[in-house]
Amino acid sequence: MKNLLILLCLLSTNCHLSAQDVQSWEEYFNRMGQLEDAESADWEQTYDELSEVASDKLDLNRCTREDLQRLPFLSEQQIMDIMEYRERAGRFESPIELRLIPSLETRDIDMLQQFIILGSEARGDTIPSLSNILHYGKNELVGTVKIPFYKRKGDVNGYLGYPYKHWLRYTFSYGQRVKVGVVASQDAGEPFFALQNNTGYDFYSAYILLRDMGRVKTLVLGRYRLRFGMGLVMNTSFGLGKLNTLAMLGRSGNYVYAHSSRSEANYLQGAAATITVMEGLDATAFVSWRKIDATLNKDSTSVATILKTGYHRTPSEMNRRCNTSQQVMGGNINYLHNGFHIGVTGYLTSFNRELIPKTTQSYRRWYPAGSRFWNLSMDYGYLSNRLNIAGETAIDDGGAIATLNSISYQFTDRFSLMGLQRYYTYQYHTLFGESFAEGGAVNNESGLYLGANWVPIRGLSMMLYTDLAYFAWPKYQAATSSRSWDNFMQAVYEHGRLNMLVRYRLKMRDYDNEEKTALLTKYEHRGRVAVGYDSDVWSTRTQADLSFTSFTTNSFGFMVSQFASYRIGLLRLQAAVGYFDTDDYNSRVYIYEPSVLYNFSFPSFYGNGIRCSMNARADLGKRLMVIAKLGITHYFDRSSISSGLQEISSKGMTDLELQVRWKF
Repeated sequence: MKNLLILLCLLSTNCHLSAQDVQSWEEYFNRMGQLEDAESADWEQTYDELSEVASDKLDLNRCTREDLQRLPFLSEQQIMDIMEYRERAGRFESPIELRLIPSLETRDIDMLQQFIILGSEARGDTIPSLSNILHYGKNELVGTVKIPFYKRKGDVNGYLGYPYKHWLRYTFSYGQRVKVGVVASQDAGEPFFALQNNTGYDFYSAYILLRDMGRVKTLVLGRYRLRFGMGLVMNTSFGLGKLNTLAMLGRSGNYVYAHSSRSEANYLQGAAATITVMEGLDATAFVSWRKIDATLNKDSTSVATILKTGYHRTPSEMNRRCNTSQQVMGGNINYLHNGFHIGVTGYLTSFNRELIPKTTQSYRRWYPAGSRFWNLSMDYGYLSNRLNIAGETAIDDGGAIATLNSISYQFTDRFSLMGLQRYYTYQYHTLFGESFAEGGAVNNESGLYLGANWVPIRGLSMMLYTDLAYFAWPKYQAATSSRSWDNFMQAVYEHGRLNMLVRYRLKMRDYDNEEKTALLTKYEHRGRVAVGYDSDVWSTRTQADLSFTSFTTNSFGFMVSQFASYRIGLLRLQAAVGYFDTDDYNSRVYIYEPSVLYNFSFPSFYGNGIRCSMNARADLGKRLMVIAKLGITHYFDRSSISSGLQEISSKGMTDLELQVRWKF
């Protein structure tokens, strides 16, 4: 009977499941990325996580709910439906069976296929032997260098190192169950085997990760990242942008990841473990000690600002490097049964130096101060075939609270609504929390978000939201209470090999006037139209981005871009060219740009100029791969680029990225 359903599904959908027909998962970033997302380091971490899963795919017949939650394009409903289908059927025999799950649209299935394999055995509790791990494990070594064909002011006089950026990444993996990795990274301008970096690279990260080892669901030694609940207390993993929130439909859960990216912030160092106490009940404990970068006050003993840039290019930046230590200890307990879940998260953190932020400006008044802090929260929710309720309420050591609650309902297989409410008091603070917020932090914000997913006809999907936010305490560039209103709509149409995207966003937010005597509303209009075509060997996309900002003055900008790729034998070629013209920085535009592996590229452009990039990838057998990317930006409206030590005395800038990957 099962085989008959698969055959009927194949005939009715006339589907083509070859790798060439499946759109690259990187297009997800082009579709889901927005202004605030592109400027956030969280998307780089999400990209890195997806790159890792795409390289070492999930076994759909063994993976857990937590494994599937690593894929941000899947909703909690879709994850539940996948797990229920596997439980009923015993195992997946073919990817075509995914089309038997009503909640999965064609684009979801196409995306999912790029991250999964179908193993020959169903999930079990057998712990692999060390000999099998060593024998069947895979090694991967990736080396990347970026060579600029220009000189910055700091390269001549100012920076301690040379202008080349480069990094190494080694990973040993036994499926998803065992991972051992080392990352070494060097930013341009940082010393290499010199001065304070006498051990070579400026940044190293190492970890050991074990999954699905009997009662041990996850164990990480070294550097790692965490996310519990909805992120009000602990979230050093991916962020929750507004469009991404709608796609994930209020997902909450527990995540313990190895820190495999080059980011020098938002990670912990020590050990973390999740244990299955009994069916449905998991407990997580973590401990961390690491040194962090900080700007010290004039007394040289207290901290004014915790830094997360990771740059150590100048003597002053080097003096701020690892000058403060931070200790963290905490845990989480989570229970899941018949769709209900409840969890408790708490941690205690302390510093060897007291945090004394400068509070002369009113928006800094409630910055964390002291040397010891704690946060505690409870997350809760219910998930059924149609209904998804999720929330989290948190408290800090000062008694301030924050709460976030969402509800979504799947009216039909083609239409769902979501509502999300948050209330973050301005006194609330968390050093590791990151969740849904207009203001960029889990404090000083209350708001209501309403969103919808709609598939009116086959091939056409629509997403829209409206979000109202109120900030009770002054914020940066707003000297008194202020408001914002964000509206967004997007339509994607796919028919055969043709795909089209239309997007529009209107955002209104209060800011100080020039005299700082009153608030004025800033209006931002942003739109995008894109048309693409994918064949077995080539693809193309034409895209137009528009931006209009009205505040004290009006600012208009646009960018027209053309993308193309071609695959011939072992060689894949990609090219992009775009012309941009904006009045100033306020009307800047963003585009997603294909890059080398494990590298996120979402550059912004303003002024008048042209951008070209060319990417060539050669797979030299199954073990060796070489990528080269050439990027050229030329401005017509200026004789120099950037400012300060980053200033380039030229109208254009060209750089070359080279990458080699060896599997052994």
